[in-house]
Amino acid sequence: MEIFYFVVFGGLAAIVAGLELSKSNKDRINTSPAFNSFKNNYLLVYSLMMAGDWLQGPYVYYLYSTYGFGKGEIGQLFIAGFGSSMLFGTIVGSLADKQGRKRASITYCITYILSCITKHSPQYKVLMVGRVLGGIATSLLFSAFESWLVAEHNKRGFEQQWLSLTFSKAIFLGNGLVAIIAGLFGNFLVDSLALGPVAPFDAAACFLAIGMAVIISSWSENYGDPSENKDLLTQFKNAASAIASDEKIALLGAIQSLFEGSMYTFVFLWTPALSPNEEDIPHGFIFATFMLASMLGSSIASRLLAHSSPKVESYMQIVFVISSAALMLPVVTSFLVA
Repeated sequence: MEIFYFVVFGGLAAIVAGLELSKSNKDRINTSPAFNSFKNNYLLVYSLMMAGDWLQGPYVYYLYSTYGFGKGEIGQLFIAGFGSSMLFGTIVGSLADKQGRKRASITYCITYILSCITKHSPQYKVLMVGRVLGGIATSLLFSAFESWLVAEHNKRGFEQQWLSLTFSKAIFLGNGLVAIIAGLFGNFLVDSLALGPVAPFDAAACFLAIGMAVIISSWSENYGDPSENKDLLTQFKNAASAIASDEKIALLGAIQSLFEGSMYTFVFLWTPALSPNEEDIPHGFIFATFMLASMLGSSIASRLLAHSSPKVESYMQIVFVISSAALMLPVVTSFLVA
């Protein structure tokens, strides 16, 4: 079985490497040394933050199961985390604008470190607190850092087109390379060094602490425009008006919600689906392979988007059909095995 994992991983890695190396250099933009220093600082911090997040993913369900919790109790813990992210996600953006994006980024680090610490306890209530803290941290991760980057970029007077360079590198590193390395590193800690399923959470806390130190020492504070700050009720009213006035916004929101719902379900079920009889599987390695496949999809999508034909609507329909079929495979195979 290990040979199968290595063959799949190696094959995907070769394809992704080929696609990335084949990218043309003609679109490269000349930038300034000051911007490069600023960009590299942000990418270092963002990569550390994402490493702290990705290290935990493959081992959350597995850790809870080693504490003796069943699927129902683990499901409640997952729901608490997702619900916490949903609730706090509606307010953390405006809070970060008012209280400061740097302060919000530091809060993310502290909150997630505390969440990691709770993983050492086998007590259900302590783990529930950790899931709530993790949900808050996730909301901060996807709001505070990017808003700080945009505001700081503009404050320093850098060219507007340079901002896309930072975002593209952050996506490649944070949601691609770092995720893959985090999966492999977690697998090394748990399986190769036999440190147990809590080890990746300890490593995540270390990465978050290093990133927080860099933020404290090198980031300046910035805030949102006070004239644009609105109370939560007003924001919901404006959102409802936008949805009601444009059918496309409502449909896009529905598609996104359904996709996110399927992904949340996948995040919860992939571990028990791959080890229904509690088989010993390389969680981190499987996760790294999954993220490598995701990176391959991103490379293909960037090439498709660079051309006017085919249209996005046409191939996204195919993507959703294939994704649905892939998610159905565990159900089909379970019936065949039974």
